Amino acid sequence: MLKQSHGLILARRNLWVVCGGLRAKEGGKDKDKASDKFRMEKDTFGELQVPADKLYGAQTMRSKLNFPIGGIAERMPMPVIQAMGILKKACAEVNKEFGLDSKIADAVSCACDDVISGKHYKQGHFPLVIWQTGSGTQSNMNTNEVISNAAIKMLGGELGSKTPVHPNDHVNKSQSSNDTFPTAIHIAVGMELNERLVPGLTHLRNALKSKSDEFKDIIKIGRTHLMDAVPLTLGQEFSGYTQQLSYGLERIKCCQPRVYELALGGTAVGTGLNTHKGFAEKVAKRIAELTCLPFVSAPNKFEALAARDAMVEVHGVLNTIAVSLMKIANDIRLLGSGPRCGFGELMLPENEPGSSIMPGKVNPTQCESMTMLCAQVMGNQVAVSIGGSNGHFELNVFKPLIVSNVLRSIRLLADGSMSFSKNCVEGLQANKDAIDKIMNESLMLVTALNPHIGYDKSAQIAKAAHKNKTTLKEEALKEGITEEQFKEWVNPKEMLGPK
Repeated sequence: MLKQSHGLILARRNLWVVCGGLRAKEGGKDKDKASDKFRMEKDTFGELQVPADKLYGAQTMRSKLNFPIGGIAERMPMPVIQAMGILKKACAEVNKEFGLDSKIADAVSCACDDVISGKHYKQGHFPLVIWQTGSGTQSNMNTNEVISNAAIKMLGGELGSKTPVHPNDHVNKSQSSNDTFPTAIHIAVGMELNERLVPGLTHLRNALKSKSDEFKDIIKIGRTHLMDAVPLTLGQEFSGYTQQLSYGLERIKCCQPRVYELALGGTAVGTGLNTHKGFAEKVAKRIAELTCLPFVSAPNKFEALAARDAMVEVHGVLNTIAVSLMKIANDIRLLGSGPRCGFGELMLPENEPGSSIMPGKVNPTQCESMTMLCAQVMGNQVAVSIGGSNGHFELNVFKPLIVSNVLRSIRLLADGSMSFSKNCVEGLQANKDAIDKIMNESLMLVTALNPHIGYDKSAQIAKAAHKNKTTLKEEALKEGITEEQFKEWVNPKEMLGPK
């Protein structure tokens, strides 16, 4: 898996090509205007002033003016924009096969590289927020305008002229926002799952497995309903955590085939109007080559445009992983409570001071961080579910909300898993003295007497020991059990599995 992830990262870094001659022509007619603050651009609604140092055009500017919501913190996530760059590059190359002028196609393909690398995003050429049109149309046009102007710049033209590269006629050729934005969603989520979440979750799973092996011979008391139960090993307890995350990784793998299905080629409503036969399949193949992931053309474009069920499914998996991590982090937090007045069975790494008033206090901060981010993912699940249910007729119109929440959940779970592993799990130590003391005081060891004297008599011994503040052994001897029998029957080492 690490080898695959490394390959994906290298693929992303090497998506762009050396464009030599094209880049040498940058500057052109717009160089004289470098000192101006604004330039005029126009769309079908008329002219608008656009910042002279930005590559976006009039439609992006209109969206900025119409949706001043949340500021930079609410910008469309960078993975979505990078995915738009990937799909625009693939479309330009395939359109070249279908007759697009090679000079224009090559310029568009080359211009996509700085979108894919994240350069243009970091330079502020993609300012639009999530809270815009539900189809993502304005972000699609933001991408078209940036790529168009970047290509024009390479070819020595004037920014905003739409000549010789037009944002709609060339960059958006054979496309619609209705199929490009869902395609970008799937590319972004597919790459983030593979590059972030799978490695992060695998790292934590392996750390828990290592602790399970380390603790395999440490016998402790179990707890059900937060009450004393029968013994198990600390290793067995941690094996449960390990298995939860193994299943989480399997769930990711099971949902990925739907993630790899791309809407591109469906255009406006799923019919493929204004595309060529074979366009969808060729573009999906090129995207697969660029990303090193098995993307394919969706078998039904009507579903691919009208529904976002695949993303609801993905987030269902993320929600399940959050539930698992919440349970694991809470268990570790409780087992480490103390150091003197709690369970104290685990010793957690002491990473930082825990109180501004209580000297020497250290808190389970990594557990708290993990449980908080899991709560956020569970909240995101509600938003994604509502968003997914709002596919009206031929188009879902909650796409930006859906993808932003899915990507945020992936990032939180991935980063949280790495942090929790490195700063907590890997440094965990078992407090054997506390474990032994608690186990030997537990009344539930009486369960081992059931096969020998029956449930009712065993319960009588346990209740008497609790009432009289005595040990199980003392009360058992009063009931006629010999010391040798008690030693043989009530042996925690013999209570760890079936006979």
